[in-house]
Amino acid sequence: MKSFYIATFGCRTNQADSAALRQDFLQRGYSEADSCEDAEVIVVNSCTVTHRSDQQVRQMARRLRRDNPQARLLVTGCYAQRDPDNVARVAGVDAVVGNTRKAELVQIAESLPGNGKRTNGGLQIPGQVELAAVYSDDFSKVRSIDRSSATQVGGKTRPFVKIQDGCDAKCSYCIIPSVRGPSRSVPPQQVIQQVRDLVEHGFQEIVLTGIHIGTYGMHLSPRYPLDGLLSEIVRIPALGRLRISSIEPMELSRRIIDLAADYDKIAPHFHICLQSGSDRILKRMLRPYNTARFASIVEHIRQRIPDAAIGSDVIVGFPGESEADHCASLDFVRRMPFTYLHVFPYSDRSGTRAFSIREKVSPAARKERSRQFRRLSEQKNRRFRRSFLNKRLSVLTLTDSQDGFRSGVSANYLPVKLDGSVKGNRIVEGKAVREEGEALYLEADFTQRRRDAETQREAEERDKGMRG
Repeated sequence: MKSFYIATFGCRTNQADSAALRQDFLQRGYSEADSCEDAEVIVVNSCTVTHRSDQQVRQMARRLRRDNPQARLLVTGCYAQRDPDNVARVAGVDAVVGNTRKAELVQIAESLPGNGKRTNGGLQIPGQVELAAVYSDDFSKVRSIDRSSATQVGGKTRPFVKIQDGCDAKCSYCIIPSVRGPSRSVPPQQVIQQVRDLVEHGFQEIVLTGIHIGTYGMHLSPRYPLDGLLSEIVRIPALGRLRISSIEPMELSRRIIDLAADYDKIAPHFHICLQSGSDRILKRMLRPYNTARFASIVEHIRQRIPDAAIGSDVIVGFPGESEADHCASLDFVRRMPFTYLHVFPYSDRSGTRAFSIREKVSPAARKERSRQFRRLSEQKNRRFRRSFLNKRLSVLTLTDSQDGFRSGVSANYLPVKLDGSVKGNRIVEGKAVREEGEALYLEADFTQRRRDAETQREAEERDKGMRG
């Protein structure tokens, strides 16, 4: 049987895209290989947020080629869309497929010669590395999300449903709008049906994701806001939990926060993109809010949902960021009730407005400022985690099991460990009785452990009967 292997970089939206590609391969009769060495087709789904992301993609492509010289190797995703010619020069890559052509990837893979041979229409440049074939267009005609981009499955326990793609914002540091295209949304009926299907297949937690998820439905006709979609999804009877991925502060309406407060099915977890705690830098970033407005949103969350996880992104060392700006940003973040941070040292991206700003912050300063933010993040996360010792938590158990422990994640996004006898893909209740590294150990309710044990015994008895 034909086989494939997918390596994914970057955000949850990319993971959802990879899940859609996986479905495309499976529907065309392929099987998924356990390792790249066993695959006939290898796909690298790339990220291009930073220079480091680009470098990691190139390194991965070269390694995969070394591990499997005979496979057809394709690179797709945001790096492939942003700089296809550069990706095409990576030794061993057979084809570069931009985001605009991702829905055609399986057919493109099948059109390539086998045994790792390059195809570029016969073009061979003397004295240069043979170039890979490039399949990429601009976004001038893109106004909707096709079926292949709206994933139905993603991950072993927490599937990602991509409800939106693209971005219309003009943040001065961000390359994503040019590699993802304009904001567009999956029709609500399709999203709701996808969630229903996943629930019927037994998934307990569904994650809604997108590039600019807060703009969901703004370009549909008629408009259909995100809070309206959430209101419909929580009515699905067997749904265990719904989690919302990263959202911009100006799109996190009070209606969404209030829905999460009123419905246990919506995880009490908000990842809100701050980027800087300095009003001067926020203006230079072209962010449409100031720190006072951001703080009011966070305050409403904390008032309505006291135990909610509140995470954020911070860009450190933006061009022109002075030591005073950095201290203002650090002080603002210190005052906010964040429970974790994602810290990103600024990375120049050609094609963005910030790229042309001359006052660059030195690499040494960016590194030191990042260290300070990461240390603050660790302190906040530790304080939040320890506040739940000897308290009850609702936890989704994951497929990961090691050293007698089952991994899990609480509704408010705390890493949890449980007794390994508790099965994966369950929502269990229990008390956090101690810390285990950077996780809490949950003493699950006895009834849940007994139920799982009975299920295991029944399965073993069925297996014996079949063998007999």
